Amino acid sequence: MTARPQTIQIFLPGGDPRGLRVAEITTRIVQVIEVPRSLLPDFFKMPESGQVGLYFLAGTSEGGEEQRVYVGQTGDLRARLITHNKEKDFWDRALVLISRTNSLTQTHALFLEWHCIQAVRAAGRYVDENGNGGSKPHTPPPLAADCIEIFETGSVLLATLGYPLFDPVAKADPATPADETFYCTSSGANGRGQYTPEGFVVLKDSIGRKENVPSIIGTPGERLRANLIESGVMLPTGDTVVFQKDHLFRSPSMAALALMGRNSNGWIDWKTKAGKTLDSVKRQGGG
Repeated sequence: MTARPQTIQIFLPGGDPRGLRVAEITTRIVQVIEVPRSLLPDFFKMPESGQVGLYFLAGTSEGGEEQRVYVGQTGDLRARLITHNKEKDFWDRALVLISRTNSLTQTHALFLEWHCIQAVRAAGRYVDENGNGGSKPHTPPPLAADCIEIFETGSVLLATLGYPLFDPVAKADPATPADETFYCTSSGANGRGQYTPEGFVVLKDSIGRKENVPSIIGTPGERLRANLIESGVMLPTGDTVVFQKDHLFRSPSMAALALMGRNSNGWIDWKTKAGKTLDSVKRQGGG
């Protein structure tokens, strides 16, 4: 989908920016409602909770390093979310996609559920909790085209609310300029990464040192690396760890620590092929 200027409206039914939020593109009929788990009773009072809808249950792993999502569809959002509130523990937010004109059908919802699961898996940003993604439901071409338009609108709204479920964490662009790819090659590491508006992405197949230095034993840095191994992001191989997928870190320093097993100033340890530090390229204007 080509990026273009758009006007998005976010309505706060309770007046709290941390509470229920309703997002819509002003010229479209699709809405996404963000529902904190603790405020499900407030959502159930809204007429939208009785509609056909698509929903996403979002949360993080116990270590906080892995984002998880469950994608579902239903003809009765209220009843389905009551069930998930009793049976699923991992999530803390429900993102509900509906039509303002109540025009979504079960056929729309089934196709969108399947399509969204495939898109989540292709992006690799979230781990899906769906298990079997199922097979593509039979959908007449005109209806499938409507669903793709709904998906594109929903994708923008979800990302605006802070849930870019379908966006890869790194740009898959072979034409990326040399000064936009950074390398970490200290302390036995051989990592590649990109600096993005969300943080620093260590790219798949980057190699790090398996051993931690004594100074990070018992610190959050050691726990971070253990969580990355436990979740399968980093795979131990001999004396090294190998990144199995692109992974987003909040800061360049945490990304470098994950590779090197020691504390790091990532603004200095990440460098271009020409030897320019991340600091000089991104904070000092390329000096």
